[in-house]
Amino acid sequence: MSNFGKPDYLGDPVNNVPLINIPNALTCLRLILVPIFGYLLLAAPQTTTNQWISATVFLVAALTDFMDGLWARRYGLITNFGKIADPIADKALIGTALVGLSLIGEVAWWVTVVILVREVAVTLLRFRVIKRGVIPASRGGKVKTVSQIVAIVAYLIPMGGWVTTVANTALGVALALTVLTGIDYAAKVRYPPS
Repeated sequence: MSNFGKPDYLGDPVNNVPLINIPNALTCLRLILVPIFGYLLLAAPQTTTNQWISATVFLVAALTDFMDGLWARRYGLITNFGKIADPIADKALIGTALVGLSLIGEVAWWVTVVILVREVAVTLLRFRVIKRGVIPASRGGKVKTVSQIVAIVAYLIPMGGWVTTVANTALGVALALTVLTGIDYAAKVRYPPS
């Protein structure tokens, strides 16, 4: 119940999980870090220091994604707010990074478009079936996310050589898994397991 005596519909009144909890706070932190990261990537002077700072801000935001889900599942703190805000925060962070990297010429636009179209489509599918429950991320989906994060961090840090090879390889893996897990997710929505 909220302070006004009305049910807290963005929490989980059935399981008595409050809206204000650590996983939701981490999700909100990620949402706050997205524009800060975007500023550092695109508007701040592109000094070596700012590049390292933008990579650090991105990595901290990405780690909140892993921590909020782990914490929510481990301590039973899954809320309606988290089910909605978490994927939005994830897509906002990855989308900002990919669009920014495409704008500065690090990532080809077609790669960014393929990944973003898949991410938006899966998010819309999640909202469509949320009343039936959340389809958990597959192992491939988790590897896709890790590959995206590794690629983005490698593109952000001001080093060349082997780091560029890591970035390109991780992005190739992420791109392949983006397509495959997108098809798998759509199949699970269309033909849910019984």
